[in-house]
Amino acid sequence: MTLSVALMGTDLIGQARTGTGKTLAFGIPVLQRSVVSTDPAYSDLPQGKPQALIVAPTRELALQVSNDLHLASADLGLRVLTVYGGVGYDTQLETLESGVDIVVGTPGRLIDLANRRALDLSHVHAVVLDEADEMLDLGFLPDVQRLLSMTPETRQTMLFSATMPAAIVALARTHMRHPMNIRAESSYDTTMVPATAQFIYQAHDLDKPEIIGRILQAEDADKFIVFTRTKRQAQRVADDLAERGFSASPLHGDMAQVAREKALAKFRENKIRVLVATDVAARGIDVAGVSHVINYTCPEDDKTYVHRIGRTGRAGATGTAITFVDWADLHRWKMINKALDLPFDEPQETYSTSEHLFHDQGIAPGTKGRVVDPAPVERKPREDREPRESRERQPRERNRNRTRTRSGATVVTETTESPEAATAAATGEAGSAPAGDGEGRSSSNRNRNRRRRRSRSGGGQGGAAAESASTDA
Repeated sequence: MTLSVALMGTDLIGQARTGTGKTLAFGIPVLQRSVVSTDPAYSDLPQGKPQALIVAPTRELALQVSNDLHLASADLGLRVLTVYGGVGYDTQLETLESGVDIVVGTPGRLIDLANRRALDLSHVHAVVLDEADEMLDLGFLPDVQRLLSMTPETRQTMLFSATMPAAIVALARTHMRHPMNIRAESSYDTTMVPATAQFIYQAHDLDKPEIIGRILQAEDADKFIVFTRTKRQAQRVADDLAERGFSASPLHGDMAQVAREKALAKFRENKIRVLVATDVAARGIDVAGVSHVINYTCPEDDKTYVHRIGRTGRAGATGTAITFVDWADLHRWKMINKALDLPFDEPQETYSTSEHLFHDQGIAPGTKGRVVDPAPVERKPREDREPRESRERQPRERNRNRTRTRSGATVVTETTESPEAATAAATGEAGSAPAGDGEGRSSSNRNRNRRRRRSRSGGGQGGAAAESASTDA
């Protein structure tokens, strides 16, 4: 519906549900209206300057759009560059210096390259905002307005959005010239597609990994995308599923860009079966063979629900969307259910042993949510264990001298020995000493105590008492 309008260079706003091919709706007009290097008119253009700009809200979506344009422009010879954050500037700067025809990127890195004067947008003939409503939700409106101010006023502007919030309307009125609004169908028709079966379960948080493990062994189970609310939750669920024996990988914002690209590439290549992601994968990501989408927690709103479950049942394929609702999120789900006019006002209470779960998902009876046994805890044999006596804390060996003073003069000097030394002295010396030695030690102790009492009784005499004590010694 948009090709005939876009090929004429008219500004337009395209609205359609997920999975309907919006990328080619703007990609084909952009490629057709760009001048290839073999065209005689190419010499009249600034050499190496971009001819078109496509802005996407997430890195994963920018990479996907760029890959689609690479395939579509293979015979034309147009140079497509993907620009996004999380990676170094060197490769992007070198490519821009050598010359590009179409730039696809995220707002932040595009602004950085423009500030470095490495990206010149003063000659583009078309600007496309893909998933424009998501960019506004993420706070990219100031960056988008700044990018548009760097482009010529005679450009063609195309906005593609599943919904039409007020900010999109304001942006269209400010930066577009008589745009045509083309709406293929309702933005919420995704939920009413018969090819996507929806199930809403009221489940306990501690039982959810076991439920997912059993669904992964259903009859028609292929690849899964599990959406979580937080990055920490995505990492925890992915680790839990991997420990249960399933090939799972997380995808969230705390991961390095290289790790995010590698996880998504493995998922596309069927090297991993479960992708546990935050909403960075909820917009525009198109992966073939996704049979199930699971909302680990209730989505924030109806738009998030629509975009998440739109990752399955794409391009006419069948799919299954499962949503877990906690007891605390029942009110949120009821608002989503009412907004989308769904028949799931009261989610069914479900556990991993519930019969209706096995029936709904086609799970064989007796299936457990684990394909490998948990690692056994290693315990030492009783004879190899360390005796309790040896585990007791051993006293530290000390041999230090203490000097006491009073009024600046030394009173008594005594030596504190370690317990081992004292024991050796008591046993060894007592065995070799005569019988009266014990009495001698007792008299020595009495003399020491008498010297202490005499030094204390000295009172104000101080030094004299100390001197007499040392003379008696």
